[in-house]
Amino acid sequence: MQKLLGQMRCAIDRYDMIQEGDRIAVGVSGGKDSVALLAGLAALRRFYPAHFTVTAVTLDPCFGGVETDYSAIALLCEELGVAYRLRRTQLGSIIFETRKEKNPCSLCARMRRGMLHDEAKAAGCNKIALGHHMDDAAETLMMNLLGGGTIECFAPVSYLSRKELTMIRPLIFSREREIASLAVRKQLPTVKSRCPVDGATHRQRVKELLDTLEPQYAPLREKLVGALQRGRISGW
Repeated sequence: MQKLLGQMRCAIDRYDMIQEGDRIAVGVSGGKDSVALLAGLAALRRFYPAHFTVTAVTLDPCFGGVETDYSAIALLCEELGVAYRLRRTQLGSIIFETRKEKNPCSLCARMRRGMLHDEAKAAGCNKIALGHHMDDAAETLMMNLLGGGTIECFAPVSYLSRKELTMIRPLIFSREREIASLAVRKQLPTVKSRCPVDGATHRQRVKELLDTLEPQYAPLREKLVGALQRGRISGW
């Protein structure tokens, strides 16, 4: 955990992610990344110079009309001393049954973001923390380049003026494999996604492409993120 906290502290300090009195809503999907972020921010509260609070927020897509069991996440929040908000939604039925989207990920992401913004505001939060890590950043850069011919990525910090919310990503200096290892060692509870297209997305194909190139161009993901920083692309 100390290594992850060090990486988070480095990202937070470099991009000025947290200020005194911040009320941070952590988007917790139930995956290893968001759960590790939650545990990390909860631990960071104890010694970070600026005082801040943490609230965990989960949006259940209810894929197939079935509610997901997040009781393990609720128990973790209780152990961490973090408030927990769980909102059941109809995302699954809207995207896969009503709209029957052929490329559902983009619409799902937009709708989830809107709902997460609303839940964060309802909880009295001024910031939202997401569990995107270094691998996500490298993959997003390549997805935009290969799919749309643009050189861009999500930003470490972004301000949503319409909602008066700031989005932060404290895990951007952490590798996915390190987060996965931490989740196993610390026995962090995770909830398996029931999304019908899980593992069969454009992102997954780019991830596999980078894995193929990694042995020849290692450390490839670090190089891609370094390029974002040197080029000052998308706020990096």
